[in-house]
Amino acid sequence: MKTRKQRIRNPLAVLAAATLVSAVSASEAAAQLPDPGMTVDGSTAVVVTDPQIDFLSPKGVTWEVVGKSVEKNNTVANLGRLMAAAKQHNVPLFVSPHYYYPHDHKWRFGGAVEVLMHKIKMFDRKNPLSLRGFKNSGADWLPRYKNLINDGKTVVTSPHKVYGPDSNDLVLQLRKRGINKVILAGMSANLCVESHLRELLEQGFEVVVVTDATAAAQVPGFDGYKAAITNFRFIANDLWTAAEAVEKLAEVRTARR
Repeated sequence: MKTRKQRIRNPLAVLAAATLVSAVSASEAAAQLPDPGMTVDGSTAVVVTDPQIDFLSPKGVTWEVVGKSVEKNNTVANLGRLMAAAKQHNVPLFVSPHYYYPHDHKWRFGGAVEVLMHKIKMFDRKNPLSLRGFKNSGADWLPRYKNLINDGKTVVTSPHKVYGPDSNDLVLQLRKRGINKVILAGMSANLCVESHLRELLEQGFEVVVVTDATAAAQVPGFDGYKAAITNFRFIANDLWTAAEAVEKLAEVRTARR
């Protein structure tokens, strides 16, 4: 005859087994997700979020938490390769930056990272109509990208203010150029990149994310990059490496001949 203790344990064992089966089933389901893919053509653009010093340089205010992820993914070089390929193959490049002005610091509330960004003066500029103090500040472009962005051809949108392009003119700029497909990269993976991905999809664009041309914060107990990759796989049309994206961009040039 079973003891009372055994009778208590058995339901727990059944529950644990069911949980394990459920976890395995979920893993298998994720592995079997459809892979829609995306074909690049003349309606394709590259969109880069926040290619700025505060995110991508040891001099930036977030380097302590994003630096390891940036270095592991070789994000700086891969992002540069992606933008250079867009220029080489005449694919429109759009940059959605992040700036905060003095009046933005008078907001009365915000989410966790939003409050942190204000606290550490991330992306701060002195004035929306002046570049005083902007050069080589945390809000400036990473120096190695300046020739690519400041060439008079790159579209630099108005700044997004929290994470997504809902508050800037990125979608308008893309539509006005006849863009329907986006190759998305930049910083940071689980915040601005993911928010741009979600909004662009809701607006009817096809979107691919370049997984090694982004990175995210890693703090005890939390890995923003892993969280983002999971969501990217569920949401995006496809995930490419920078090498794959560069190869795909070359196909646009070939198609135009």
